[in-house]
Amino acid sequence: MSETETEKPKKNQITDEERLELAAKLDQELDDFIEGLEKKRYTEGWPEDRWQEEMDKHPFFMKKPPQPGDEVHPLFEGLQKLKYDPDENTAEDLALSYKEDGNFYVKHKKFRMGVYSYTEGLKAKCDNPEVLATLYNNRSASHFFLKNYRSALSDAEKALEYKPNYSKCRWRAAQSAFFISKFDVCKQLCEEILEEDPKNTAAKELISQTKTKMQEAERNERKAAAEAKKKLTRFHRTIDAIKDRGVKFDDMKPNTRLTEELLRPKFLPLEDFPVHLDEDNILIWPAAFSYPEFMFSDFQQNLNEDALMEDVIVTMFSEPLPCDKDGKYKPGKISVYFENRKAASVIKVDLSKSIKEIVSSKNFYVSGGSLLFFVVPTDTQIEKEFINETRRPMVYT
Repeated sequence: MSETETEKPKKNQITDEERLELAAKLDQELDDFIEGLEKKRYTEGWPEDRWQEEMDKHPFFMKKPPQPGDEVHPLFEGLQKLKYDPDENTAEDLALSYKEDGNFYVKHKKFRMGVYSYTEGLKAKCDNPEVLATLYNNRSASHFFLKNYRSALSDAEKALEYKPNYSKCRWRAAQSAFFISKFDVCKQLCEEILEEDPKNTAAKELISQTKTKMQEAERNERKAAAEAKKKLTRFHRTIDAIKDRGVKFDDMKPNTRLTEELLRPKFLPLEDFPVHLDEDNILIWPAAFSYPEFMFSDFQQNLNEDALMEDVIVTMFSEPLPCDKDGKYKPGKISVYFENRKAASVIKVDLSKSIKEIVSSKNFYVSGGSLLFFVVPTDTQIEKEFINETRRPMVYT
């Protein structure tokens, strides 16, 4: 044995008692660690009350694809990239993938999502006419079920451009055309269907309905044209009568002609009752009678120009005015005025005269398509205040 080996220190030997003591210590440390884990809530897993919801989000267990706006699982995002990434797929592959999605939605009656999916498929710019025809046809079907018949017809016609013998697409196009009253288009499509299938009873029935609708439409057009002609004739007769009576309009610009807009009453209760000439060549006017004291008006929708103003007043006040608590407004105790805004004056009406005479006078102007009169109690402070507020009166005979 060498001197070096003689001088090397010897390792301490562990006794059995020390070994048992160390083992017991390690066991206690492990127990303490486990106990600490049990007391600390584990937060990285799925909550117990939402485990089913979390399972449904996982691509391997989900029962339906995520909807727009839903939180998407990372694994699903990866799968989507494999399926929809233009760098990983050809244009035709992408179009077919979106077509499959659309078919899935349509089968589950999610027609709006179907429209979205087929639209994305068309955006892929696939050049296969068969695929394009299918995408347009399927989107047409989705629109049809959503009752978007105009879009359904447009897509069906586009599908027929790529696939002229697409019979079911032609039938849907015919139905869509019928629903939007494009009867000429519907008839032509039905005739094309019957050329290929002369026994097609549905096409025969639809073309029969189309012919009936076309006849009804023609009758309605003739009726509308005749009514429009009558209306125009009545309008010109009314204009001629207004000119013959020398009636003036305060909102009519110089050197312009009378129009329907000028004759349309601006007061809401009168707007559906413009001046017109009846069968006896009598002008029937809309008229407003305003009460300055109470800030409200009565409206006469059909005031005969042959009526005397005093008779009109008697009829109007056959029942007391609801807001006239003092009984001031009675026939024989009231005055009627009209305003001449161009002359900055108000004119007192001779109640013995007819509406025709009043309206034809040199000072009267039709305002806002209607006759406008002001009613106040005679010889009262109310009448004085009205006159002072609305300029100097002029009395005509």
